[in-house]
Amino acid sequence: MNVMEQVKEEVAGIARAIYNEGLVFETWGNISSRPAENQVVITPSGIHYEKLQYVDMVVVNMSGEIEEGRWKPSTELPLHLAIYRARDDVKAIIHTHSLLAAAFAVCRQEIPVVTEELAQVVGGAVKVAEYAPPGSKELALNAVRTLGQEGNAVLLANHGLVVAGSDLPTALQRCRVIERNAQIIIWSKLLGSPFILSDAEVEQLRINFLHNYGPQKQEGKQR
Repeated sequence: MNVMEQVKEEVAGIARAIYNEGLVFETWGNISSRPAENQVVITPSGIHYEKLQYVDMVVVNMSGEIEEGRWKPSTELPLHLAIYRARDDVKAIIHTHSLLAAAFAVCRQEIPVVTEELAQVVGGAVKVAEYAPPGSKELALNAVRTLGQEGNAVLLANHGLVVAGSDLPTALQRCRVIERNAQIIIWSKLLGSPFILSDAEVEQLRINFLHNYGPQKQEGKQR
């Protein structure tokens, strides 16, 4: 299996995972990966996630022209391409319709940081882009504008969630963390008013996560 086939398999596998985890509904939502500077692998339009295989994936160039694939690419292709054009650091994008993140999107409320994992993995509140019709250039521009050069996730008003990452596992982790954070906020409001972490607290958590979290090599120590 060559590199492109491996990427197609990974995209298809992530698609099945987000369906099984309830992060998408029916055929709504889409996933892409950018394995090369001028190539994007994206899920096809209108095919149920349970049925997706790597052979169903569509390869397009950065102009949106199909290079490989028997199906039409996702209708949100303009959104994916716009983010890739604006952000060289982004190599993977997942667009979900997860229930609780969507609840914030339809209220047009950002998801604030109330948990350490959102601060660590996403790096800040998930802001809301202005409304525009699905698949439109306006939607893509609004999302890019709201993401900026450092944002890792954005809510599409009355629509869903878009998450960017350096790779698909990172993007998937962010989707999971955001949905969990949204759930915690909604449940905590039954008890009272959730406390929002300050910008300084969020920044410190993010820095510690990037530099100190996970297995660390201890110099000079061998076992």
